[in-house]
Amino acid sequence: MKDLFERIIKDKGPLGKWAEQAEGYYVFPKLEGEISNHMKFNGKEVITWSINDYLGLANHPEVIKVDAAAAAEHGMAYPMGARMMSGHTEFHEQLERECASFVNKETAYLVNFGYQGMVSAIDALVTKNDVIVYDMDSHACIIDGVRLHQGKRFTYRHNDMESFEKNLKRAKKIAEETHGGILVVSEGVFGMRGEQGKLKEIIAFKEEYNFRILVDDAHGFGTLGKTGAGAGEEQGVQDDIDVYFATFAKSMAGFGAFFAGNKDVIKYLQYNMRSQMFAKSLPMAMVKGALKRLDMIRTMPELRGKLWENVYALQAGLKEKGFNIGKTNTCVTPVFLEGDIPEAMAMVHDLRENHGIFCSIVVYPVIPKGLILLRLIPTAAHNLNDVKETIIAFSSIREKLEKGIYKRIAASLM
Repeated sequence: MKDLFERIIKDKGPLGKWAEQAEGYYVFPKLEGEISNHMKFNGKEVITWSINDYLGLANHPEVIKVDAAAAAEHGMAYPMGARMMSGHTEFHEQLERECASFVNKETAYLVNFGYQGMVSAIDALVTKNDVIVYDMDSHACIIDGVRLHQGKRFTYRHNDMESFEKNLKRAKKIAEETHGGILVVSEGVFGMRGEQGKLKEIIAFKEEYNFRILVDDAHGFGTLGKTGAGAGEEQGVQDDIDVYFATFAKSMAGFGAFFAGNKDVIKYLQYNMRSQMFAKSLPMAMVKGALKRLDMIRTMPELRGKLWENVYALQAGLKEKGFNIGKTNTCVTPVFLEGDIPEAMAMVHDLRENHGIFCSIVVYPVIPKGLILLRLIPTAAHNLNDVKETIIAFSSIREKLEKGIYKRIAASLM
């Protein structure tokens, strides 16, 4: 019999094996200063493209005022205990009502964290007799939720409706045999590629295949649609989404999340999501802060206007310079380049130290081997000069990458 830790010590995983070289700089970096378009990294000012503060609310004076007042009045512990036992308040109920109204659903239920909530909701919604069909590029929280499922599950190729229907047919056949149902799971916006999920096309199959759809709209909530209600509103199918999910960690610059939908379904989640039944309630400071943020999203469309001004400028500038930004049709702006992990580290070091640009670097196993993804998140806090400087910097590092300069630098450091 082996020691349990023998494998762990020998094999640290595809990312963990780079920990010694990467930790503190490429992974687990320390950004300092106020959350904004410019922050401090490694002692230098950088333009930050890695903060999911889409609408620039993180340090908005009105938000800070409400957050501070709520913390001063309630501390960070109140309410104490799980919602079901002792952590329930009128303000939690108010936030649920307002979230439901904003996304045009009957009712909503707050959860403490988006990742935790999505895993638990998938587990609660299905039994072993049911079948799950989900996009192969789904976020890790969806994948982990699906892993808990004791029944059948099928993935379809990303946003590929032919593959989707093929797997729907397989799911329908099994569900008929087990007397179960079908749950389809998609993201409203895929956070790495920046593509919207094909919700309208997926929903067109509902009548024939009799499935229910759960949409994770973490990146769409607050950014897409006429009012900011998300990808469903943008595509004109919000009413057809059975369970809508959004997090406060992106547009609302906070933490917490919610599910919204039919009263009976949401009530079922409220009484059957184990991660919430046995978890401490969302602190009052975050609840009141979320109420303020939601009000600003509703009443200050200029924040969304400024965000999209920066998005259009950045994406148009990158495409004009010949960069591959995939099929993004959202704020998320991926730049795809060819190279390996050591090259990526050398390139990002150059970007940060010599050009003052801080963006997220994504490599295998999140994306295929041989590709480097530099992910930029434009926000309402950025300006057109930030965009100009960034495009100049990207043009410089691409030239070095193509000449093999980073490969030689990486080889000398290995």
